[in-house]
Amino acid sequence: MLDIIALVLNVASSLFLIAFILLHSGRGSGLSDMFGGSTTLSGGTALERRLDRLTVITSLIFGASTFFLSWHWGQ
Repeated sequence: MLDIIALVLNVASSLFLIAFILLHSGRGSGLSDMFGGSTTLSGGTALERRLDRLTVITSLIFGASTFFLSWHWGQ
């Protein structure tokens, strides 16, 4: 049962991680500029900082679920 939850979490987080990475702006402008956001003095938009946090959290969930699945199925 726990491995099914980890597998669903792994697939969902991988899809969200792909979407969040594609939303990041590159050197010029990216898809995230389509959704606006005010520019601050730190050089990034508020949306870009939120997107950074979401990407990090999603990658941690993906890494933890991948580690659990490989540890659990390797036994």
